[in-house]
Amino acid sequence: MKITNARVIVTCPGRNFVTLKIETDEGLHGIGDATLNGREKAVVAYLEDHVIPVLIGKEANRIEDIWQYLYRGAYWRRGPVTMSAIAAVDTALWDIKGKAANMPVYELLGGASREGVLVYGHANGADIEETTDAVGRYIELGYKAIRAQSGVPGVKGAYGVGRGDLYYEPADGTLPTETLWNTSAYLNFAPQLFDRLRRDHGNEVELLHDVHHRLTPIEAGRLGKSLEPYRLFWMEDCTPAENQEAFKLVRQHTVTPLAVGEIFNSIHDCRELIQNQLIDYIRTTVVHAGGITHLRQIAALASLYQVRTGSHGATDLSPACMGAALHFDLWVPNFGIQEYMRHTPETDEVFPHSYSFKDGYLHPGTSPGIGVDIDETLAAKYPYDPKQLPVARLEDGTMWNW
Repeated sequence: MKITNARVIVTCPGRNFVTLKIETDEGLHGIGDATLNGREKAVVAYLEDHVIPVLIGKEANRIEDIWQYLYRGAYWRRGPVTMSAIAAVDTALWDIKGKAANMPVYELLGGASREGVLVYGHANGADIEETTDAVGRYIELGYKAIRAQSGVPGVKGAYGVGRGDLYYEPADGTLPTETLWNTSAYLNFAPQLFDRLRRDHGNEVELLHDVHHRLTPIEAGRLGKSLEPYRLFWMEDCTPAENQEAFKLVRQHTVTPLAVGEIFNSIHDCRELIQNQLIDYIRTTVVHAGGITHLRQIAALASLYQVRTGSHGATDLSPACMGAALHFDLWVPNFGIQEYMRHTPETDEVFPHSYSFKDGYLHPGTSPGIGVDIDETLAAKYPYDPKQLPVARLEDGTMWNW
């Protein structure tokens, strides 16, 4: 079964998505997500100029060989653009292989390891009152795990406060919006937020929190220590992880579980974190970490050290990525949890899918392949709309980590 055609589809049903569609001489096609929020066109160019030309004529069933060709064959390895492009190819080929075998991808990986995939939603508000109300609404929807974010008094544009109840899209302008950050105010406020959430909603619901790379290691240690009474499921991205050894300092000061990895692109970005048991959950994604093929390697390494998966799943990952992630999640032995930020109705129409939510769990469905497709006619009605992610400064004007 040879690859006869491949093309990139860019659509914006509420936000921008980049999708690769691969076609074969047996009439089967597969799709893969290639979205890189705020840098979408960079991946489009990489796919169209450097990847698609070498795919034509290759055997579609040789997933591993094609992955190695695109990775080892590129002198400039790794990085978000390259790995997102490779992931799109990889996902589309797994989709085709599943359709050829008339099996869902999780069966090809080795079969289900669980009945459903535990997911968490995003509850946020401008203040504590709005956030605790939002947590309550997610509990009513059946969620058993909820990420909680709140505006911080005196902080302009605190991370994680969305513009809607279920759909959160931080990219908001053709040029980056500038936000301000105050670490001291945040460190004083965060324990108050979770104290209120536990008093309002009890101890049964799992609570998560995203720091979004805002703290130094010792500040992250302080935050984790102060949040220990509220038994968080995890504290996410507490400090930038370019220096993997930074997590040693965090680990010395808190037993709050640590999660990191949504911006990682390869096993090398997290190898030391995993081998030194400095994290509890690895959050690499199908789309940004080279597809299912490479994510399997990361999960296998993590399993040796009792680190579990917790893949990123925000709205800037398309339903094609979510579908692939759920097949991976249903199979992977050391699964932890899956982020699930719902897409808009327009996005769901453009990407018809077989996955479904019930009682706090998602299931990928039993359709062959990844169980997600793209309606190209409908996609064409939503042209690309350039948007950038915000940036952050400290109150004295110093550039900081958004």
